[in-house]
Amino acid sequence: MPLSPTPLNHLSDDDHLPQACRCHAGRRGFLRALVAGTAATGAGAALAQVNVGGSSGLRKLVPAETLESAATEQYQELLQKAKAQGALAGSSHPQLQRLRGIAQRLIPYASQWNARASQWRWEVNLIGSKEINAFCMPGGKIAFYTGILEKLQLSDDEVAMVMGHEMAHALREHSREQMAKNSATSIGLSLGAQLLGLGDLGDLAARMGTQLLSLRFSRSDESEADLVGLEMAARAGYSPQAAVSLWRKMGEATGDGGIGFLSTHPTGPDRIRELERNIPRVQGLYESARRR
Repeated sequence: MPLSPTPLNHLSDDDHLPQACRCHAGRRGFLRALVAGTAATGAGAALAQVNVGGSSGLRKLVPAETLESAATEQYQELLQKAKAQGALAGSSHPQLQRLRGIAQRLIPYASQWNARASQWRWEVNLIGSKEINAFCMPGGKIAFYTGILEKLQLSDDEVAMVMGHEMAHALREHSREQMAKNSATSIGLSLGAQLLGLGDLGDLAARMGTQLLSLRFSRSDESEADLVGLEMAARAGYSPQAAVSLWRKMGEATGDGGIGFLSTHPTGPDRIRELERNIPRVQGLYESARRR
């Protein structure tokens, strides 16, 4: 029996699903394993192989702690709503275990891209919905819909590409940058005015936290997320070629309805060509990871 919540978000840990997805709790075990994996991996040791340039200075207008706090609050609200609808996957759900296992391999490489990531309280959850969607909110709050796994029949390598891409949005602080742009525009502030102490974008960003899931990223943001996610997945031992097969599947799925993911992550031949150009840069990382 399918799970069916709102086109929002997802997931929790100790909760029940309808019959087809009944589970128990166990997030503590996931977190313990995650800490152990991070300690064992020397995450930031190797230099980046993809070139995405520096992060935008505009993001500094919004305090990272403010946005991460707002994201955590919204994430918990989404979990509670999913739980109330019987759509929140419990920890023994096989697809949730699969997602958490993939995250456990990716997260040790996150701090190379953002030092704050080593202090984030990462969460991975799953919600029952036919919609093709997934996200990672600031602070490491990851959620997948069952629709993206089932409709696209994603392999583990392809799931890692989706997850790495979404994690990269959080690590590169694209939401923080976009929130700063939106906030400054809405109250008529220029970057120079804010640096001189005029206005309070931090408070405004906190109030705008409920808009996190509706933010639209730029093409350059999407390209950055593709490449950073590609490298993280390769370092974790997932095939770089899966990035191409993933976006081909996404492109084929555009004729179907309910694809929230593609409303903010447009696909196309240019995207695939850019990934193909960068696969040779990370192929050695993948091969090295597979030998470990």
